[in-house]
Amino acid sequence: MSVELSVVIPLYNEEPNVAPLHAELSAIITAIPVTSEIILIDDGSTDGTFEVLRRIQKSDPRVRVVRFARNFGQTAAFAAGFAYARGRFIVTFDGDLQNDPADIPRLLEIARSYDIVCGWRKDRKDDFLTRYVPSVIANRLVGMVSGVPLHDVGCSLKVFRAEMVKPLKLTPGMHRYLPQLASQIGGRVTEVVVNHRPRRFGQSKYGLSRTFRVVSDLFNLRRLMREAVDPTTPVPPLYEVAEVLE
Repeated sequence: MSVELSVVIPLYNEEPNVAPLHAELSAIITAIPVTSEIILIDDGSTDGTFEVLRRIQKSDPRVRVVRFARNFGQTAAFAAGFAYARGRFIVTFDGDLQNDPADIPRLLEIARSYDIVCGWRKDRKDDFLTRYVPSVIANRLVGMVSGVPLHDVGCSLKVFRAEMVKPLKLTPGMHRYLPQLASQIGGRVTEVVVNHRPRRFGQSKYGLSRTFRVVSDLFNLRRLMREAVDPTTPVPPLYEVAEVLE
């Protein structure tokens, strides 16, 4: 089947968010006049996330579920999503309901003139000291080192042309720098303000430790960028798939 749009969403212990997320997302992409699919990656959840995903997949033929054997992390989840995606455009999205599906049609339209469209959560609904301030510092440093300045490196809501991300050789933690990595293939990058919503259920899996990881990455970022597009780079398997529902 020819697919125009693939939406890739990593999920880790997001049981209460999955059903409302699917309902919102499904309503939005149904209104977009293109063929689409939703790829939900269960990154080794230990709650009831997978059972909810199983019910959703049975009720919606556009949904494909990839279940990991254990928790491998966001980079692995995105890498699996890219590998399974059949769409010409790939949307990356968070599973915690903070990204707004209503932004997708606008970003998709912009992606027809660009290769990579990045969301910018200009009005973030996160803790100011532990999330916002460290993020501003990290964004500026990543822009300086990578040569791809963005206001919001950490926003998961992005649209990529498939040929920008499918060839990338990712290593753990590199999902944060997908636009920087893909830009080396010649991708035209732009940034668009998107809506950001307060978290309704559960707790964030990330905090100050992620910012410290970004600062640590900066010392090796240029090398990691080169390796991500070097066909000779050996990359060990990032994940193990336990089950696929489609």
